[in-house]
Amino acid sequence: MKVGIVGMPNAGKSTLFNALTQAGAESAGYPFTTIEPNVAIAAVPDERLEAVCATVGAHPIVHETLEVHDIAGLVRGAHAGEGLGNKFLASIRETDAICHVVRAHCDRGVPHPDGSIDPVADAEMVEAELLLSDLEQATRRLERVAKQAKALEKEAIAERDWLEQVVSGLQSGRPVRAFPAPADAPDAVRKLQALTSKPVLYLANVDEGEADPPAALVAHAEASGDQAIALSAKIEAELAELDGGDAAAMREDLGLSETGLDRMVRAAFSLLDLISFFTAGEGVEGRAWSLRSGSTAWHAAGRVHSDIADGFVKAEVIGWRELVDAGGYSAARERGTLRIEGRDYVMADGDVITVKHT
Repeated sequence: MKVGIVGMPNAGKSTLFNALTQAGAESAGYPFTTIEPNVAIAAVPDERLEAVCATVGAHPIVHETLEVHDIAGLVRGAHAGEGLGNKFLASIRETDAICHVVRAHCDRGVPHPDGSIDPVADAEMVEAELLLSDLEQATRRLERVAKQAKALEKEAIAERDWLEQVVSGLQSGRPVRAFPAPADAPDAVRKLQALTSKPVLYLANVDEGEADPPAALVAHAEASGDQAIALSAKIEAELAELDGGDAAAMREDLGLSETGLDRMVRAAFSLLDLISFFTAGEGVEGRAWSLRSGSTAWHAAGRVHSDIADGFVKAEVIGWRELVDAGGYSAARERGTLRIEGRDYVMADGDVITVKHT
């Protein structure tokens, strides 16, 4: 899962990136500190996996990961190449979702490009650049597809009609994600490679002591079917420099029940409609895997290895809590909570699966 951290200059993107990944990206109080996208792999802690591995004696423990891209700050005119616009936009296209960092803190030591703090206005400025870039791209593709549609190709006609709706929507300020791909042209969204087709998580960079994002930003996010959460990049950076015990004590003092990474990842999983499942056995690796909600046991097998999916015979499946409560696979079998499922079984979040294959 690739998430791009975007926003205006000085919104707190690189500070957040450093805190989440401890990768040490340079940060400073001026634009374009991050010239090339910084990319880091952050482990996604999951206490459920820890409990499963402790129960069955699995080792080592391999958590799911989040690929975080820290992308240069965007300025007005980016769609036309202003600032580092071209690099910025190209970097976003490589990600699955956008984490849009919006400044909501009042630190006077950090200048704001527009001179005032207005989270919604900042969000709208970035979004306008993405919409304008997509409008140019959609218009060009519509011209090509319209020529193909003259040959009365069913898929080309469906894509042309969809693109006409997309162009009209972009002109009125609606993102591409508001227009699902037509049934007769299911690859239309992928072919367009639109920036605004990606789900967005708005992350309000708030002052210490603030727990919620500004109400106006929440309303702005919900209007597009997106989500908004809050954290203090400064506090998260301080926490990242402490060891486990000291960090836990500081979070308790601040009234924080979980880390910013935990909140961001949970929101990102929800945004991308993902669930987690686990594989674990005595003396072998215990691992967490992400999977699209609604996927089957056959899809889960394919996440582990394509050969396992190809040779799928059956799967032993149990909820993580049921496995931990039973104390292991043998006791779970005796209780009848370890089930045999076929390839069409729809996976649930937290399932532990062992696939039998040829």
